[in-house]
Amino acid sequence: MSLRRFQNASTIPSEILGDHLKFRNGRETQNRFLKAALTEILSTYSLEEPKKHGLPTESILNIYDKWGNGKFGMILTSNVLVDPKNLEAAGNAIIFQEGESLERRALFSHWAKLMKKDGALAVMQLSHAGRQTPEFVNPTPWSASDIQLVSAARNTTYGKPNALTTEQVKTEVVDRFVYAAKYAYECGFDGVQLHGAHGYLLSQFTSPTTNKRTDKYGGTIENRQRIILEIYDAIRAEIPPSTGFLVGIKTNSVEFQAEGTTLEDAIEMCTVYENKGFDFVELSGGTYEKMLFSYERESTKKREAFFVEFAEQIRPVFEKTVVYLTGGFRTVNAMVDAISKNATQGIGLGRPITAEPNLPKKILEGSVGSAIQDCFDPNDMSTSALASGTQMEQMGRNSMIASQGDVMHQITDFSQAESVKRFSDAMLVHFQQAQQDIEHGKRPKPIVIFD
Repeated sequence: MSLRRFQNASTIPSEILGDHLKFRNGRETQNRFLKAALTEILSTYSLEEPKKHGLPTESILNIYDKWGNGKFGMILTSNVLVDPKNLEAAGNAIIFQEGESLERRALFSHWAKLMKKDGALAVMQLSHAGRQTPEFVNPTPWSASDIQLVSAARNTTYGKPNALTTEQVKTEVVDRFVYAAKYAYECGFDGVQLHGAHGYLLSQFTSPTTNKRTDKYGGTIENRQRIILEIYDAIRAEIPPSTGFLVGIKTNSVEFQAEGTTLEDAIEMCTVYENKGFDFVELSGGTYEKMLFSYERESTKKREAFFVEFAEQIRPVFEKTVVYLTGGFRTVNAMVDAISKNATQGIGLGRPITAEPNLPKKILEGSVGSAIQDCFDPNDMSTSALASGTQMEQMGRNSMIASQGDVMHQITDFSQAESVKRFSDAMLVHFQQAQQDIEHGKRPKPIVIFD
């Protein structure tokens, strides 16, 4: 029996979470829940064979088969990269012109269908890793400036980036995002989300920490934000709002580091997104150098959501743009509180829905008042994220049919202390093997337990 021990998990009405959200282009969600983007890292990896590189696998399709039965309002894909050599990790799904094939198009089309099985909107998250590309994938990735990432994140190292020229910003970034957005539209997705947070390339442009440019893409917030607006305008030139296709963005509310994006910067940037016409904004925070998916204040801990206090100050700038807040939500009480206090309109869920892929459905039915509470340190983001990765690998082993309709089939229950112990032991072995793999130029394998 999975344990739900959250102090805030009192029984309160959850009806407000079932409200529809209406976007400025007329589309609606069936409820307020957002399946946030999570990294499966289970796609094919073949740099030397473009048509076989970055293809969604049966494992990924099985995972979204489960979430497609979770009663979400909107489901985001994992990080889908737009450049075959600037990856978040070996194993990302990728859309790029050089790798176009009937197989790729069929796989992405099937992915969209699975996400929409029980009424959710299927939205593809588009990203470019820039300087956050692992060194063994690309020792010289692109970035806004040539500032190298030094971080212990994911037990890997990162190469010295090359600063994009003004001309390359269009050919290597803007054009690639537009191609991928059109691809998503043609494959049946309901929209795209530009990943402008967590230290990826778009936020490398918006953050003063990583943008030292002196051309039209550097200096003022207006200049640093220019690349995102150029991508938006170029997408809309190809896919106008009248099509019903959504264009959203994930953006940082704050970066928590020297010279990083501040709350005041975020407010100014979000005002521009509202005026430009973005359909939705997902608020988050942090970078690889300072992830901050944890509680640094007691007041935040009580309200669960990591960035709720920042979101409350940003929220007033939005009138037509729908706002989602992701990170930390575990109980119905905290979700309803955030909506009632107008910090957000939508509730983004990540790690809790790898343990319980149909959590929204259970909440809306009134059968549970919280997520399953695992036994990990709530401030240990790295271990918890790795555990979620393991659960996704387990989700991907079988389709819904093979799992006899059980979305929880084979998923490890980390609310049990003995399961956490076995995972911790497996993690030590994993890190040792991953280090050896990286040293030999091989792709590290995911942690697998309970085979």
